[in-house]
Amino acid sequence: MAHPKAKVSKSRRDKRRAQFNARTKAATTVNCPNCGEPTLPHRACRHCGHYRGRAVVAKAANS
Repeated sequence: MAHPKAKVSKSRRDKRRAQFNARTKAATTVNCPNCGEPTLPHRACRHCGHYRGRAVVAKAANS
């Protein structure tokens, strides 16, 4: 059986486990209250440019 050549620190072990979880879990989405499109939480909407009820990104009217 394989055995460790040196002790793996808690920090190194946890960094490895964090990368595994980041790749396997699906991204959480919420619906934009302005346009209703799904968007990532705590970020401006890609479709309408609103965040927390305010227009923070200028978007063209016909897009």
